[in-house]
Amino acid sequence: MSSTFGKNIQISIFGQSHSEAIGVTIDGLPAGIKIDPEQLLQFLERRAPGKNKYATQRKEADRPEFLSGLVDNTTCGAPLTAVIRNKDQRSKDYDHLKDCPRPGHADYTAHIKYKGFEDLRGGGHFSGRLTAPLCIAGGICKQILEQKGILIQSRIVSIGGNEEDPYAEIEKAMETLDSVGGIIECTATGIPVGIGEPMFDGIENKISQAVFAIPAIKGIEFGRGFEMARLHGSENNDCFTYVEDQVKTTTNNHGGILGGISSGMPIFFRVAVKPTPSISKMQQSISYKRKEEQTLTVKGRHDPCIVPRALPCVESAAAIAIYDLLLSAIAKGEIREEGL
Repeated sequence: MSSTFGKNIQISIFGQSHSEAIGVTIDGLPAGIKIDPEQLLQFLERRAPGKNKYATQRKEADRPEFLSGLVDNTTCGAPLTAVIRNKDQRSKDYDHLKDCPRPGHADYTAHIKYKGFEDLRGGGHFSGRLTAPLCIAGGICKQILEQKGILIQSRIVSIGGNEEDPYAEIEKAMETLDSVGGIIECTATGIPVGIGEPMFDGIENKISQAVFAIPAIKGIEFGRGFEMARLHGSENNDCFTYVEDQVKTTTNNHGGILGGISSGMPIFFRVAVKPTPSISKMQQSISYKRKEEQTLTVKGRHDPCIVPRALPCVESAAAIAIYDLLLSAIAKGEIREEGL
């Protein structure tokens, strides 16, 4: 099932943008882990809509309701299920899309795949709204990792190519009824050597798979990434050294990962976030019924830039992937949980 991720913990995300609720089930969490609900709410606030002029003005509290898996804010071993009730939908804004797909959205591909039975309202299961339950799972995994000394943080590198004043590009896009994308960098520190596998279960593989659950992500690079293609080996290789009897590298072009396995250096990667496809400018589309081109103006409430609200989503994807790989290494005896 495409909406499920993980081997040691299985995370399943359900719901649609305008369904009664959206949510997540996490199976495999060890019992006895304390979860701080206030810390989780603060994390979810960073993603929630309607918080400033740069975000969609859809008003949703995004407060999770836990149905199972927690007793006194502590995991009990049962699958953890949480839902967020959808309360501020405007489904009529999407009626015209049954015949006219929006450029840049999954409307057309979903229409073909699901033979006209897809839920188009607010993007349905393809919507960025589904990153709210992703952040519930990610926020919980992030807390667990922090208890083990592993910290995951992200920052905006640029928006619209502007590194000095990125929010100025959002202002410009809003003035012209357009949207803009950007680049986010995410860093994970405190990860011991030996997490991950070669080939298909490498850290890059798993983080990438989880990150691409965020609908707006269109590219990812680890360490110096694509810049490496312009370097010589002597420039790109990270030399080994000892720092207080621990093996380190003098530089970190590899981004903390060698052969799919953590090297003990900070893991860092960058993602490319596309411009919001829903824009108020008139665009060309088609009519399924008439089989001809027609113009389309997208209605509804949409972010002029997804980048600021995507920060906790990227952190969540990284936390989920890293925690799942950490559990694999512990189960195989490759690292000792007591040492974390």
